[in-house]
Amino acid sequence: MAADDALPQTTVGNHLLAALPAEEFGRLAPRLARVELEAGQVLYGAEEPVGHVFFVERALVSLLSTLADGTAIEVGAVGREGVCGLWAILGGGPSPHQAVAQVGGAALRMRGAEARAAFEELPHFRARSLRYTHFLLTQISQTGVCNALHTVEQRLARWLVIYAGRLEADQLPLTHEYLAHMLGVRRSGVTVASGALERAGLIEHRRGRIAILDAAGLRGAACECVRPLSDEFEEFLSG
Repeated sequence: MAADDALPQTTVGNHLLAALPAEEFGRLAPRLARVELEAGQVLYGAEEPVGHVFFVERALVSLLSTLADGTAIEVGAVGREGVCGLWAILGGGPSPHQAVAQVGGAALRMRGAEARAAFEELPHFRARSLRYTHFLLTQISQTGVCNALHTVEQRLARWLVIYAGRLEADQLPLTHEYLAHMLGVRRSGVTVASGALERAGLIEHRRGRIAILDAAGLRGAACECVRPLSDEFEEFLSG
């Protein structure tokens, strides 16, 4: 991308980039290209070098850990707050997780090597990237605790609350098959859990979409993990 075609900072929907000083963003802008992520698109695999990083604007990317039997479970997610491919920024090593776009949408792509160089050269970008690292590690560790200790219904409610906030939407394009994959349970378990939430008047599930009808009630049905995850997200956005 030529310098004359560089993106204006005012058009950027990614919080990490939008929060940078104008001078630093100007250094990054010529290296950013807006791309459209498609639902189901694999951005990179586990134990693979990360060739590009993606500053998400309107999509939602799942970070998946896969077991020996092929079972995959979501350990974290990246939305408009941060960057997918953080490992390339921090040191260039392979990612421990597979990254898959679960909800399609816009993102800003940059070569991993250029993102790493920016981390070394730009102090505010480095500070924001490290702050995001703290946020992401908190999310991954809390998700691990949640998956081990709480019921499918509680975890589903937590998942819906957190990601509705990430997408700033109350209509989520989600199937039971996808939710089972993300929660690491059988599809029948998701059907039972979502049915309980629907009977309580908290959600409505129709044709691959879940509508949140009562956000406060859904938060109340979620496990205790929803609070630290939500608080950490809001703290990062306000920092």
